[in-house]
Amino acid sequence: MLENRKWVIIGVFCIVGLLYLARLFYLQVLDDTYSLGASKNSIKRVIEIPYRGQIYDRNNKLLVDNTPVYDLYVTPKQARISDTLAFCQLMNLTKSDFDSIMGLAKNYSLVKPSLFMRRLSKEDFARIQDALVDFRGFKPMISSVRSYPGHTLANALGYISEISRKKLDEQEYPYYRQGDYIGQNGLEEQYEEQLRGRRGVKFIMQNVHGVNKGSWKDGAFDTLAVAGKNLITGIDSDLQRFADSLMQHKVGAIVAVDPSTGEILASVSAPTYDPSLLSTRVFSKNYRELIKNPYKPLINRPIMASYRPGSTFKLIQALVAQQDGTLLPQTVYGHAGSPMRCHCRGGNDLRGAIGNSCNPYFYQVFRKMLYNNAEKNTFKASAVGLAKWHERVEKFGIGQRLGVDLPSELRGNLPDVPYYDKMYHGANRWKFSYVSSLSIGEGELLISPLKLVNLAASIANRGWFITPHYIKGFGKPGENVPAEYLERHDTGVERQYFLPVIDGMRRAVLSGSAKSANIYGIDMCGKTGTSQNAKYGHKFDHSIFVGFAPMNDPKIAVVAFVENAGWGGDVAAPIAALVAERFIKGKTDSKHLAARLMAASYLPPIAGVPAPRKAVPMKKDTTRYLDTTRIPTPKAIAPKPLMTANQRQSTPMAGAGGI
Repeated sequence: MLENRKWVIIGVFCIVGLLYLARLFYLQVLDDTYSLGASKNSIKRVIEIPYRGQIYDRNNKLLVDNTPVYDLYVTPKQARISDTLAFCQLMNLTKSDFDSIMGLAKNYSLVKPSLFMRRLSKEDFARIQDALVDFRGFKPMISSVRSYPGHTLANALGYISEISRKKLDEQEYPYYRQGDYIGQNGLEEQYEEQLRGRRGVKFIMQNVHGVNKGSWKDGAFDTLAVAGKNLITGIDSDLQRFADSLMQHKVGAIVAVDPSTGEILASVSAPTYDPSLLSTRVFSKNYRELIKNPYKPLINRPIMASYRPGSTFKLIQALVAQQDGTLLPQTVYGHAGSPMRCHCRGGNDLRGAIGNSCNPYFYQVFRKMLYNNAEKNTFKASAVGLAKWHERVEKFGIGQRLGVDLPSELRGNLPDVPYYDKMYHGANRWKFSYVSSLSIGEGELLISPLKLVNLAASIANRGWFITPHYIKGFGKPGENVPAEYLERHDTGVERQYFLPVIDGMRRAVLSGSAKSANIYGIDMCGKTGTSQNAKYGHKFDHSIFVGFAPMNDPKIAVVAFVENAGWGGDVAAPIAALVAERFIKGKTDSKHLAARLMAASYLPPIAGVPAPRKAVPMKKDTTRYLDTTRIPTPKAIAPKPLMTANQRQSTPMAGAGGI
């Protein structure tokens, strides 16, 4: 009996032993869970951030470059700081700042790395690099910040900043991590995917002390970082800086395009700022100061500001009326029968009406268009005529987004029949006399500078345009340009109707309302405009000019808006002509005119803002180096809106139009 028990006990021990051996074999040979866990403790995954693509102008000059910097990350659970005071002194931090940063990092994750300090220069990193060995849990990662050799085009370029929590959560395909930088506004945002490149990953072996022991499996699982693509723009940086200098101490915009390609040559939003202000470690402080500036330098006026186009809109009226069959080039109208004031003597044909900017002429042109239908009731006839007019004008890109390659373009306003039905509380409750201010570009009409320069390009091309755009290619000119920036758009107006309009625009420059734009050697064609400014009165109306040059071989279309500067022929016309001269000739011959306009100030009268400094006229042609960044920034002034163009006048005729 005892002998039998002995064998049972031995058998039980043997079975238990076999079970242990089987489990050990499974863990050691078949199951790789613990092996992988051990590998994770000995293999370090290092993310490699690629260099962001650079941005160039049309002549291969750098607009945006990269400067290497270091970001310092902390993993709270791994952090070991024996002497907090010494660490704070090393990092130039106060104890409260240190506690705040660590608190945010712990709230985010105890085991994931979190941004501790950003944008350390090479010098700063070299100073702390050796000391970091004594403070475990901190890991540097190389990054870069944008630098701006041209110090221009701030509003169109945009900037990069740390990605927000909202954008992190909205990612459809996760790519960004907390602390990553992303393009914000402008071209940086528009072409983020191409400019950012693709991250790489390296796997590094390390011992228990965190010392690197070389690549894991000879880098078999590493992926290389791919640098972002370089963006080539159509911008002429010399022309851009010159246009910037002309808009010192002014509020407004200049936009110039190549009519044959739609490429934007210059894009000025005034007042401007140095784009490097938003690429420093004090980004938040600089951004707040720009936000508080009452002149709104962060607004990209070429695509975001909406103005009444004033008399420049007469060009569209002349074109669509000819296409409608209600206007001939030899048609003559006097001042009789029009409630609108005018500075000319009247009795103009179409060419003369454009050249002299005759308000009553275009009052009659618009009236005949609206009543050119079979309706006998003036209210119904006005609605039918306006609907047809709206359809024709819309083909010039008015009242819609043109589709420029920037993320914040606004539509403006091209009023239609439903718009006025709503305004006057029902259909058939308004007629031509209620909307007659549209005839000369006033009333409820709102247009951005970009749309007006597109009008100039359409006239220069005698009937078609390519959507204005900044991109000229990725990598080299002509490569990877989106198809929409190669396509021609027809305005719906036949070529022959553009010819008398162009004649009138040339007459305006030679002997009419735009004589100040008559610079020798460029054969400028243009049209002035004065946009009503109800806020300060007509003394501070906005000055506008739109045109192209040369007349018979257009190389450049340009528009200039100068707020609060008065008549279009006084300020905007010579500014636009100087821009055209600079591009066509490659130099500025009209130096005295340029110096006078650079020195002129038309900043609006805002209470509490110190008077702007006057620009010093240059003795030599050094305009490209003039400062365009010093803008008054009062400390405690509530921002006041500058644009009130959407406020309807009490009477559509009072003070309307002008040149």
